[in-house]
Amino acid sequence: MRIDILTVCPELLESPLNHSIIQRAKDKGLVEIYVHNIRDFSLDKHRKVDDYAFGFGAGMVLQIEPIDRAISFLTSQRQYDEIIFTAPDGERFTQKDANALSLKENIIILCGHYKGVDQRVRDHFISKEYSIGDFVLTGGEMPAAIMTDAIVRLLPGAIGDETSALNDSFQDGLLEPGVYTRPADYKGWKVPEILLSGHQAKIEDWLYEKSIEHTQERRPDLLSENQ
Repeated sequence: MRIDILTVCPELLESPLNHSIIQRAKDKGLVEIYVHNIRDFSLDKHRKVDDYAFGFGAGMVLQIEPIDRAISFLTSQRQYDEIIFTAPDGERFTQKDANALSLKENIIILCGHYKGVDQRVRDHFISKEYSIGDFVLTGGEMPAAIMTDAIVRLLPGAIGDETSALNDSFQDGLLEPGVYTRPADYKGWKVPEILLSGHQAKIEDWLYEKSIEHTQERRPDLLSENQ
């Protein structure tokens, strides 16, 4: 898999994309991640990539020309399955989206910044728009890193036990129940006996019941969506 990220602040992505599971996946050759500075595609001698909005409002807007040049450069080399834009008014990014994108071969993620991008970029280049929540960030770099992490950890071989990802919250529309480890008794606070019983079928039934309870308590909307 290959992920190309277009941004005006590549330094914001250095740490998230070069540690932990993402770095291990890159080391194993499971994913290639390239971060491109949009300024490198500007024809302006000062590498300017933004300007004032026509008509109304304060704030700077990313120009269409350098973004067009960046996307055209990438798409001239290979075919991309999706060109994604990170935007607060985009579709809410979910585990289902991460699952679907993890099956793709090549993805471009365009990070919004300042007041956003020229609308013509969204109209003519973008195939998917995602938001990670109902709030506004300085730029789309953190959402891009979050989506990349969610996608890459699903690639076969990215994590040690692949079944772990299958049991994550949201994979089956439910939240994971609480988890426990040693010691089994700490200050009189004990791990539920069923988890120590060794009866795997009963343990799985118990975990499923607790998962439903946990989801009902924390995110009842998920249960409604799956009915």
